Amino acid sequence: MNTYLTGLRSIFNFFMEEGYMNKFKVELLKTEKKIKETYTDEELERILKKPNVKKCKFPEYRNWVMANYFLGTGNRLRTALNLEIGHLDFENNLIFMGKTKNGRQQLIPMSKSLSEVLQEYLIYRQGEKSDYLFCNQHGQQLTRDGLATIFQKFHHSRGVEKTSLHAYRHTFAKKWILNGGDIFRLQKILGHSSVEMVKNYVEMFSDDLQQDFDVFNPLDNFVKDKQGNHIKMKTGRKSVMGD
Repeated sequence: MNTYLTGLRSIFNFFMEEGYMNKFKVELLKTEKKIKETYTDEELERILKKPNVKKCKFPEYRNWVMANYFLGTGNRLRTALNLEIGHLDFENNLIFMGKTKNGRQQLIPMSKSLSEVLQEYLIYRQGEKSDYLFCNQHGQQLTRDGLATIFQKFHHSRGVEKTSLHAYRHTFAKKWILNGGDIFRLQKILGHSSVEMVKNYVEMFSDDLQQDFDVFNPLDNFVKDKQGNHIKMKTGRKSVMGD
């Protein structure tokens, strides 16, 4: 509802500025933000366990590659389904996304680990640059509903009950924040038009941000030496202890 109201507010504000209607304020609904579902480290270990390429069938291997892709990019499902082989730039480690939710073309970095996974995948996948990167056994584009069913079976086969594809996106954002990544780059990578959307992730994962807070906190690291002793401040006087 708030998404619709935000869009309507923009239209009404334009009408009010042009004098087409009397001025009034569109209030957004106040709702409690729910914690987004993410995958645990144990679940990720099961999902990302590489199958035996020489023994498994193509769909299982492709599903494993896609799991790596979703976790390594935070892409939306629609964006990944429309990705073509030619959109991968292995020389510069970049991924070109022509079809995104907001309609804007976008370039995002490709990590070394993901690059290795995709390059190996293309040895088996083959195809032309204009072909879809992730396809069915006949080389055709996968559908949203079809992929949801595929991943449900893939996760269950690995003992993981969660099957949400969007949870990969939330997991990417959570891990990025917990690993010290800045929200401005996260905004660009996830393709959000506003940094406010990304700030929601910080709020949703606030409990997780408390983990090892003292270990990574700059103040705690600054005032303690390697032996755990507090560093004494140096001034013009002999000592400031007891001041």
